[in-house]
Amino acid sequence: MIWLGIFIIAWAVLVYYQIALLQSTAILTAVLMTYSLQNFNLWVWIVFLLIAMIINLPMIRRRLISQPAFNWMQSALPEISQTEQEALDAGGTWWDAELFSGKPQWDVLLTLRAPRLSEEEQAFIDGPVETLCAMLDDWEITHQLQDLPEHVWDYIKLHKFCGMIIPKKYGGLDFSHFAHSEVVMKIASRCSSAAVTVMVPNSLGPAKLLLACGTVEQKDYYLPRLARGQEIPCFALTGPNAGSDAGSIPDTGIVCYGSHEGKDQVLGVRLNWEKRYITLGPVATVIGLAFKLYDPEHLIGDKENIGITVALIPANTPGVSIGHRHFPLNAAFQNGPNWGKDVFIPLDWILGGLEQVGNGWKMLMQSLATGRSISLPALSAGTAKFTCRNTGAYSRIRKQFNLSIGEFEGIEEPLARMAGETYIINAARTVTAAALDQGHKPSVISAIIKYELTERMRRVVNDGMDIQGGSGICLGPKNYLGRLYQVIPVCITVEGANILTRTMMIFGQGVVRCHPLIYKEMTTLYMEDKAQALQQFDGLIFKHLGLIMRNKVSSFWLAITQAKFAKTPGNHQTRTYYQAIARLSAGFALLSDYAIITLGGALKRKERISGRFADAISNLYLCSAVLKQFEDQGCPEDDLPLMHWACQQTIYQTQQALVEIMRILPFSAMAWCVNRIIIFPLGKPYCSPGDQLIHQTATILLNDTETRDRLTQGIYINEIEGDATGRIECAFKAVLAAIPVEKKIRQAQKSGLLLTKRLGDALLSQAVEKKIITTEERRLIDEAERTRSLAIEVDDFATLKI
Repeated sequence: MIWLGIFIIAWAVLVYYQIALLQSTAILTAVLMTYSLQNFNLWVWIVFLLIAMIINLPMIRRRLISQPAFNWMQSALPEISQTEQEALDAGGTWWDAELFSGKPQWDVLLTLRAPRLSEEEQAFIDGPVETLCAMLDDWEITHQLQDLPEHVWDYIKLHKFCGMIIPKKYGGLDFSHFAHSEVVMKIASRCSSAAVTVMVPNSLGPAKLLLACGTVEQKDYYLPRLARGQEIPCFALTGPNAGSDAGSIPDTGIVCYGSHEGKDQVLGVRLNWEKRYITLGPVATVIGLAFKLYDPEHLIGDKENIGITVALIPANTPGVSIGHRHFPLNAAFQNGPNWGKDVFIPLDWILGGLEQVGNGWKMLMQSLATGRSISLPALSAGTAKFTCRNTGAYSRIRKQFNLSIGEFEGIEEPLARMAGETYIINAARTVTAAALDQGHKPSVISAIIKYELTERMRRVVNDGMDIQGGSGICLGPKNYLGRLYQVIPVCITVEGANILTRTMMIFGQGVVRCHPLIYKEMTTLYMEDKAQALQQFDGLIFKHLGLIMRNKVSSFWLAITQAKFAKTPGNHQTRTYYQAIARLSAGFALLSDYAIITLGGALKRKERISGRFADAISNLYLCSAVLKQFEDQGCPEDDLPLMHWACQQTIYQTQQALVEIMRILPFSAMAWCVNRIIIFPLGKPYCSPGDQLIHQTATILLNDTETRDRLTQGIYINEIEGDATGRIECAFKAVLAAIPVEKKIRQAQKSGLLLTKRLGDALLSQAVEKKIITTEERRLIDEAERTRSLAIEVDDFATLKI
């Protein structure tokens, strides 16, 4: 009996280390038969002989197992539409696939080179970007002009801010993805309207599409003009009846003959469209237009319904109408509708020419796979860093009950959350940019960081507003946070609304794209040669069973051992987090397969389940990015509170997401067993950050340290007293300089040397007279009080301009 147990454990080990399921099962079957013969249990021998025959004889296995499974999957899974297929084919996978596998290979993450700016890129940030930020007055832009000043537009064009992604041979800057992110982040920390104006031409606009798919003639004509700002681009996709379901656009183009530039019988396309929410649309000179192309007379081929196509159309083309501006929550970036009525264009205006007709959706998805990883994550990082630095300083400056408000536990908690979330945001931003610069195009990760970073930025700003109190809600030139608070929903909505991104895209596409076997299995379902399809499916389905068994064994083993024996990197500070990721990744992979098996195609419509799966995989990625960033920065000891807070928070959120998934999965009794016996047999092991860690993390924002500077590195900082944030910076340093003097005074008050309680001229004069403080120290107190008064001022107006 003991030997039988040893052999069963050996079989589990074979499965865990991915020895082929059939061979390992055959070994176990042979052992069991031997055991049965020795004990004359004939019926046991017969049962296992039958199992061995079914599993190991291909003809019987396919007939009894693979064929029914194949038929079930064909009926349970909906056929992949063309737009879904193109979305799946766009981009690729990277670390997300490792997390989906249940057994991540750490070298995939840790061998990624840390991002670095070139000398040219650093000079651009220190020079033109710094100058541009100094030129920006957010109150003037958003309240008085509702636009960037003309000299700012000219400066942006002159220094090629809209040509960061365009190669130098076309007159662009040819910056890396990381540099692009750094530029947008810095501008966003000064004025979000300016950041949007710069980031859109470099993100999902015509330049990116031209570089990927344009003809030589189109590139040679448009790219130099876009780089120097001679052309202002916009991209028109969204319309009144096509928002989140952008693939259903009703805008049409009919292939026909028409007149163009005085010539008749020109082969081209007659377009009709209506678009809205188009950023830069009101000032654009060239429109990238997405529409559905039809060829009813078969003038360019045999196909009548060609599909989504993209064309580049000058805004002054006859029939094009540029609408007035939308007013998105007091933001001043240009945004508005446009439409076209019987607009005729020649075929060579189609982006990519005839070779790219019908490939518009594929172009957009490929562009989105990288573009979404840069712009909004950079804007989120700039906003979060800006809020952390200034609201943290404000918490030190502002006093109530004779104490800095940052010393109250009620304020410490949101301060710690702000610092920790900002650390997470920046880690995900930099690690993802590094992956892009090294050739990866992880479309699922791009969805993760668009959703997670904008949501976490929202929490940071909300916490900042709570701490600012009245000074945060009274708009005016002194209020540095109110406009950011207003414009947050814009970030949440664009480039894939966050609700859609979380509940449909991250896991919905991720489980197909990143799972080791699902996409291959689904591909066999639609093969024309059914015999070959069944043969391939047979091999895949048993690999899949082996994968499930491995993740089952792995989840249980890692749970009961707390993953202490898992081979993971890290030092004594970080190894437990790597181990937690390994454990939770196995549990996530097991639950993913459970959901696929029990729900089949219905999983696509179970958005509450897929949303929680998205939460789990997103937090696993964010925790991985935090650890990677910490190591890339040399594991600075002073940053340990930030690293611990970020890892504990993301691991706890992953755990809670998995628990919620098991609560709402079908077959609740079975799901309970998976939860309580396999994944969490000893209960839920992970907790959110504790009180001591919250205190340590909050303290970082209350002191002028290298850790605070690292956390907020890359944003615009000035010390101009008349500036909304400069006055905060000045007061923060003055208040910190006066703290030792204030301690002397408080100690003298406690000992009875000073009888006056409230800080003021009388108390300070008495302290100087009694030589408790020096005249120079009094000046420090006076300066702190003067700058403190400036920093807490709020605006008032004789008349209000709405």
